[in-house]
Amino acid sequence: MIVGGVPMLLGGNVARPSKYLAAANAEGASPRITVYPWSSSGFGTKFANPATVPTGNGLAVAFSPAGTEIAVAHATSPYVSAYPWSSAGFGTKFTNPGTLPTGNGNGVAFSPSGTEIAVAHTTTPFVTAYPWSSSGFGTKFANPSTLPTSNGFSVAFSPAGTEIVFGVEGDPYNIAYNWSVSGFGAKKSDAPAPLTGGAGYGVAFAPGLVASVNGFPYVNAYPWSSGGYGSKFAQPATTPTGTGNGVAFSPGGTALVVAHTTTPFVTAYPFSSAGFGTKFADPATLPTALGRSAAFSGLGTELAIGHDTSPRLTVYAFSASGFGTKFADPATLPAGGVYGVAFGT
Repeated sequence: MIVGGVPMLLGGNVARPSKYLAAANAEGASPRITVYPWSSSGFGTKFANPATVPTGNGLAVAFSPAGTEIAVAHATSPYVSAYPWSSAGFGTKFTNPGTLPTGNGNGVAFSPSGTEIAVAHTTTPFVTAYPWSSSGFGTKFANPSTLPTSNGFSVAFSPAGTEIVFGVEGDPYNIAYNWSVSGFGAKKSDAPAPLTGGAGYGVAFAPGLVASVNGFPYVNAYPWSSGGYGSKFAQPATTPTGTGNGVAFSPGGTALVVAHTTTPFVTAYPFSSAGFGTKFADPATLPTALGRSAAFSGLGTELAIGHDTSPRLTVYAFSASGFGTKFADPATLPAGGVYGVAFGT
């Protein structure tokens, strides 16, 4: 929500400006994780690579809520790598979890309290979660009693931290569970019909809202409460032009953006309790290729899109009017297509 023009997070905490911008890159290009200082002026000089880089293609990235850790989901064992983070950059990589995810890490998220971390991955059980502390990974939580039936692609915690949702490859495409400090609770009822599209390549929460992206119509959004999904919002009048790969709500839940295949590669909408508003005008300078990921800054005043082909990471000013001017590209570009992007505070 917005109070006096300032975005507020659940519980009344003031949203904080972002100080860092991270990109997880694939296509076999080391270092697979690239981080920059960020300010209202745009990119700073790239931080030095971590001493131990992820072992495979970077597919997703997340900062902890306090901004003191960064985690990367990636191909190749151990499938998730995490590091201390500070204004000096990467610290020494945390010890791998005792029980690894069972396949390629496609999505990663910290809980709002920063005391848990979850990974969406290939190979059953498709979802894996751990306690998290300043010491790193704790002992893996027990698997949920009802597992997804296919590969996990994305993951998000609700703003209250009392639910977790995964985007998965097969029907029902999204699977949600109650969540607590004890880990997975009961599975929520599936999203009500009509659930359209295909694999849940991206999922996102805002207070009272949840959205996912997949095959046509490329974006689905629902009211969300402790009871789970409400009735699906009507599709936007102008849908994205291709398969949705990434989705993000602005901090106040007043805008929804989709990164997708097919030009213009990014589509954004005003959003409210009534659902989608009229699509914002496309940015003056489009991403150069297929959109893979999307993230708003902490104040919602910038929007980052990860995509294929140089510069691979495109950032715009953003406001209630939609896209503003594109920021200058960083001096050192990510080394491959950016499949995951995240701002850190």
